[in-house]
Amino acid sequence: MFPIKPIKVGIIGLGVGERHVVGYRQIDGVEVTAVCDTDPAKLKDVADRQNVADRYTDYRAMLEGAELDALSICSYDDAHADQAVAAFDAGLHVMCEKPIVLNRTDLDRVMRAQADAGTRLASNLILRQSPRFQRVRDMVRAGDFGDLHYMEGDYIHQILWKITEGWRGKMDFYCVTYGGGIHLIDLMRWIAGEEVTEVTAMAAKKVTRDSAFKYPDTMVSLLRFDSDLLAKSTTTFAPQRRQIHTLNVYGTKLSFENANGPARLYSGDQPEDETAFDVPYPGIEKGDLLPDFIAAIREHREPAVSAQDVFQVMNICLTAWESAESGRSITVPNLF
Repeated sequence: MFPIKPIKVGIIGLGVGERHVVGYRQIDGVEVTAVCDTDPAKLKDVADRQNVADRYTDYRAMLEGAELDALSICSYDDAHADQAVAAFDAGLHVMCEKPIVLNRTDLDRVMRAQADAGTRLASNLILRQSPRFQRVRDMVRAGDFGDLHYMEGDYIHQILWKITEGWRGKMDFYCVTYGGGIHLIDLMRWIAGEEVTEVTAMAAKKVTRDSAFKYPDTMVSLLRFDSDLLAKSTTTFAPQRRQIHTLNVYGTKLSFENANGPARLYSGDQPEDETAFDVPYPGIEKGDLLPDFIAAIREHREPAVSAQDVFQVMNICLTAWESAESGRSITVPNLF
């Protein structure tokens, strides 16, 4: 047999990007050949630690000078769109940390560039890899839940410092749903196997009202799916509790409520109808979607989180922000 041709990967942004370096190196036939960060000290520190010789402080120089097949974009959110377009223009496959864009103009730009390139796009919507959520999805698809009629997917995490002290709060625009709630919105549409058609959202700036952060710190979105399934998604960075990805799935035959520790299944309204659901959660690592991304490149197929998934969940989140700003319900635009 002939050896597998190596896939050469570059990485922009060496915060979470360092975990991409580690993840790619665990995949046979993948070489991390170049890294980029605008902070020279961080670039040297990570590249030295990970033994990457080809180093850049400008992503454009890396795209011009490095020999690459694929790119991981792990930079600040407001840089993602320009870097994705440049990568597609260079004919590269792209793995992008969420959110891929912050506005509709950039969504259109990235979609056109990816379509013109014909290369693969995936995003690190990692909750799809949780064994617990995968089991729930399989049960929904098998009909165990009956007819789904309501879901809740909330991003509850005490990380207020990220918007009051970190780089997110220094950007010209930041939306907590784009940065957090997007995970749960994607998870619910993936489990239900349906698309969101309408969004009604509200946002509030209460916890951060005395800070320099300019945008809402809490956002609640009500979602209507194709079948009239309804769902709620709340994003808050300020709760005093352990982090949890709330996922509650209510069907006519069975319901599921997530928890830290065993989740619960309900087949009725009596105590004996409640059972523990102890499938591992979260049970995921940051790089768990990288092997499928590489396999998709080699097999000429869509990744598990496809370009259509990336664009559609962003479309829903953009609609949520538009609804919160306008104070009205908004139909999710058709992208495809």
